[in-house]
Amino acid sequence: MSYIDVCREKAAQLKTKEKVNILAIESSCDETAAAVIQNGRVILSNEVFSQIPLHALYGGVVPEIASRAHVDAVDRMVDHALKEAGLTFDEIDAIGVTCGPGLVGALLTGVSCAKGLAYALEKPLIPVNHIEGHICANYLTHAELTPPFLCLVASGGHSHILMVEDYGVYRLLGCTQDDAAGEAFDKAARVLHLPYPGGPLLDKLAQKGNPHALKLPMAHAPGPYDLSFSGLKTAFINAVHKLDQRGETMPPEDLAASFQQAVVDALLSKTMQAALDNHVKCVALAGGVSANSGLRAAFTQACQKAHMKLYMPELKLCGDNAAMIGSAAYYRLIRGEIADLDLNAKPALRLV
Repeated sequence: MSYIDVCREKAAQLKTKEKVNILAIESSCDETAAAVIQNGRVILSNEVFSQIPLHALYGGVVPEIASRAHVDAVDRMVDHALKEAGLTFDEIDAIGVTCGPGLVGALLTGVSCAKGLAYALEKPLIPVNHIEGHICANYLTHAELTPPFLCLVASGGHSHILMVEDYGVYRLLGCTQDDAAGEAFDKAARVLHLPYPGGPLLDKLAQKGNPHALKLPMAHAPGPYDLSFSGLKTAFINAVHKLDQRGETMPPEDLAASFQQAVVDALLSKTMQAALDNHVKCVALAGGVSANSGLRAAFTQACQKAHMKLYMPELKLCGDNAAMIGSAAYYRLIRGEIADLDLNAKPALRLV
């Protein structure tokens, strides 16, 4: 029997197994991560190697450096994940891996490693969309959460408002038409001379400032739930430059707070409108920007007022990690969605 035929049989048997252990690998950008997840909900291990020190000198992620660092770290992270979980390869039931979207060289490292392990061990190989992984981080934090619910995915590369209709079934309601929220935060942080990665540092600075000190526009987007941050980013940059040219000063805390408030207002208004229009009672946040303190506070207040249940990943699961990929992989496995050894990296992969 061929590899894929063997794995189809194994995947079918796993649907009724009491405990399914998935080894997951994530390498879409600048974190090399491996994790072991049981039944899509229980974290047995979650190891992350951050490349921030490697890229800080350049003020952002350098794809070639990221790819080389992934090659150096991926085997080590897999070993650490197995050791932390207290399992051997024989006790792993399937291999999950991020196949896109992301940096092509970085993705290829994880995909190649996962394919090699899957073939050598004759384990089912499960491709996972990185955006879906962020959504599934909520399943690891909230055991009671089940579809359907509405989810805002906000990160450095993505800003989506989605209906999660079932496990692995999504309907796109709106998305950014240009820059993502996380990218906008990083660009604003650079204007304020904050080091890389700037988003989290801008958040800390904003907590000490006046969010109404600088008036910024809210960009209009074509769809009722679509987003746009390019104009907001440009307006902020121009405002800071004009202050400099006039020799005027505004506390950086106030500038950070004003920009953060503008981004949060846009995300909040579009997401809550989508929730109301679609008559949902459960709203979830996901992605790196879901760690932003202003965003979490605003959604907490708005959902309480609207009598909606709010779900947010714990902070360590907001950024890129392999645990979320293992959770998504489990539900793909249960649906019988496995890959053959011709699986490739898909840097522009869409969720819907």
